[in-house]
Amino acid sequence: MCDYSLHAVRSRAAKVGDQLISTRFPGTETRGFAAVGEPEVAVCILPGTELVFEREIETVHAFAPFLPSLRFGMQGERLARFRRLDPRQPHVHHDALELANGRGVLVTRLREGQRATVLQLPANPQFGKADEGHHHEGHHQPIDETSSPETARAT
Repeated sequence: MCDYSLHAVRSRAAKVGDQLISTRFPGTETRGFAAVGEPEVAVCILPGTELVFEREIETVHAFAPFLPSLRFGMQGERLARFRRLDPRQPHVHHDALELANGRGVLVTRLREGQRATVLQLPANPQFGKADEGHHHEGHHQPIDETSSPETARAT
């Protein structure tokens, strides 16, 4: 359920209505979600869970602070569905957000401090099984690992 490479971090399952914040957990280089008021507890999100962000979703981008008018890292959406990618491939980040506009971003690329609310959990707890290898099937946009507008579009 939690795939933030946070085996040494305390965690709990997400609940509908949870107020989350994107964060980097102490002692790791990985970003994930914590509940507002519980900064050192990773909130584990099932694939298929829907989130709405307070503001437009933003990913880390080296040029964003220098050229804000070009909107580097800005994803153009507030609504996202949690996904898990390539669960059989070790040593890579698997947690991602599929955005309403079809783009995808790795959770570890989210800018820290963004707030989101859990809108809905998947109706079927086994929903995550359908995500295995989902980006290889050709019907989803690629995951944005660099956060540049060019690589966030399908090729």
